[in-house]
Order: sequence, then structure tokens, then C-alpha cells
Amino acid sequence: MTDVAAAVDRLIGGDKATLARALTAVENAYPHAAELLEALRPHTGCARVVGVTGPPGVGKSTLCNALIREWRTRGHRVGVIAVDPSSPLSGGAVLGDRVRMHEHDQDDFVFIRSLAARTNGGGLAASTAGAIVVLDAAGMDCVLIETVGSGQSQVDIAGVAKTTVVVSAPGFGDEVQALKAGILEIADVLVVNKADLPHAEQTARQLRIMLGLRDAQRWQPPVVMTSGHTGQGVDQLAEALQEHHDSIVTDTPAATQTHTVADLLRKLASEDPYVRHLGIEFITGGSGHASVRMRVQPSHISFNGTCHGGALFSLADAAFGLASNSHGVVAAGIDAHITYPRAVKVGDVLTAGAVEETRSRRFATYRVIVTRSDGATVATFTGTVATVGGARPGAPQ
Repeated sequence: MTDVAAAVDRLIGGDKATLARALTAVENAYPHAAELLEALRPHTGCARVVGVTGPPGVGKSTLCNALIREWRTRGHRVGVIAVDPSSPLSGGAVLGDRVRMHEHDQDDFVFIRSLAARTNGGGLAASTAGAIVVLDAAGMDCVLIETVGSGQSQVDIAGVAKTTVVVSAPGFGDEVQALKAGILEIADVLVVNKADLPHAEQTARQLRIMLGLRDAQRWQPPVVMTSGHTGQGVDQLAEALQEHHDSIVTDTPAATQTHTVADLLRKLASEDPYVRHLGIEFITGGSGHASVRMRVQPSHISFNGTCHGGALFSLADAAFGLASNSHGVVAAGIDAHITYPRAVKVGDVLTAGAVEETRSRRFATYRVIVTRSDGATVATFTGTVATVGGARPGAPQ
């Protein structure tokens, strides 16, 4: 699929084969993938993007299957991105999440794509943001993202979803504490799944108490009790998602609706001439994290026949710079260190993911992992920034 304009026409016209090929191109970072995504962006913005996250074993896949069924009864076209954990040895994935959604395989208005998380540590695949663009442009009314079973540090979903659902279940007392410490803060809707089991009301009560301890916010996350197996409460979950979507539309000024953190980081990357010169592509980002990608070109090769260390440093530094400038204030690097455990060659696709490790009023530290498409780590980078200025123009408030 090299004729991008023709591919865009077929995709927005509803051709499923083109949709599948476009997702493959984005997932594998084919040479024309960046051009394809830029051509598709003008056709996006209508889909409701809902992310579902939570600890392993709470029934996320079964709940997603029931939510797809509910959306279809309401006439919505649904695109699904199911992210599965990968083998640390082979990089492969069982793709078990899709197995639980097999009842929708013959539905022409449901498209399910499984993605392997590989070495991405945030509960998502590196290509998730690009896959959302493709499904949105294809005319999906709802895009549902199911993350890898997550702990308190895996909050990347909040950077790509408009509504984040955090799922718990009865008997997961320790996990509720983990939610309190970490991913509870990203929840727009809280779900107690397996509500037909004992102690479900107690779990819901604990979550409501935790919410009551937070500062008052414009949107107060509801706690919804569901059962993915029986369908109990799934209609209420769909209503809660609709209410949150409506609150975004009515409460956010029209001039700033599109200026999310990810939008700001994408703009910063596109305006950096050196990033463009090296062919570095922004993938996704949010507060305190960012991911970028680069395909190694002949111009990146040193006299030793492998990728120049400066090119690898620049890729890691681009992710570091975007992540450190994601909080709406200007930050500048004051220290950086990098190691190169493996050599890379022409054609290798490299992804750099930066994550904030510590933050104070004046300084912050970040770790960046650069991986090859086979999952091998080719560089590790640590950096420190200092806040040197006021609010960045165009930053979300």
C-alpha cells in the first residue's frame, strides 16, 4: 500500500482490507506509515476513545466484550485495540484478549485488532496512538482500548484516551490500595466488575471513600458495578461513558478542546528542525512521558558500519525533551548519560520511551529506553532537567 492518497480514500470509504493493512503499516513502522497518519488526521476527531485498564484478573476482556455488545445495540460502530503482554524472550503474544471477544467476529460494524505490548512498559503498544488515528478515520463511533493488566505506574492510557475506565473487582483489596497509590488518579469512571460476587458493595464503598478524599473536581468519577458475564450494570457503564463524553464537549472551551498534552508534544516535535531532519516521529505522550520512533537510514551510519551513537542519543534525547516539557512549563536538560548495549543497522526501527522517575519544584529526572522492533534494548538514557521558565504557550491548563 504505497499510494497513500488512494489508501486514504479506500479506508474512509469503509474498506476493511485497507483498514487492516493500514494498522499493520503503523504497527510495524513501515516507511510510509508517518505519511499515512498525517493524511488521515484531517478525517479524525469524531470517535469517542475509551481506555480500559486495571489489575490482571479483574475481568477487563469480558467487560469489554459486554460493552461492545451494549454499544452495538445503540447502533455504534466499534473499533477495538486489545493490547496483550509479550514474551520477554520471543516478543510474541498469545493475544488471549481477542479470544474473549470472538462473538463479534462476524459483525461488519466491529473491528478488533490485537497488538503486542513488546517491551513498552506503560500498558500499551508503541503503535497504539497511531492505531487510534486509523480507526477514527475509518469512521468508528467508539474506539475501545484494553491495556495490559496494569500496576500503579502504567498510566499511559490517560495520554491517548478521552475517557479512562479503571476496573477493580471484589477480593482485590491489595489492588485497590495500588489503585489509590497510582492509576486511581487517572480514572474518569471507576468500575467494580464481577459485581455478582460477595463483597462487591464493600469494594465499591472503599473506592467512593477514596474519591471523597480527593480535592473537588469538575468531573467526579462515578463508581459503576458491573458483571461482564451476566451483563449486569453494563448499560449503566455505557451511560457513564456518554455523560463523561458530554462533559468534555460542554465544559472544555472550543478553542482548547484539541490542545491535549499529546497534541502539544506532537506540535513541539513537528516544529523541531533537527527532529524532522533525523526522521524522528512522535508516537504518543502525556504528563511525564513520551515515545518517539525512528527508522535507521544510511545517513545515520558511522564509519564502523553501525548506527552512529549521536543518532541514537538524539532519538533518546527527543523523547526526554518532550516528556520533560509535558507539564506546561519550559524545562531544559542539565545532565544526561547514555549506554549502548547493542549495535543497530540500516532498516532497524527504533522506539524511545521516556518516563519521569522523580520530580520536585525545580528539577526532574527521566529514564529513556530505546528498543528495536524485535524488543531488544539498544540504548538506555538517563537525564535531569531544571525548570527554567514560566508557562509554555499553548500548553493545556
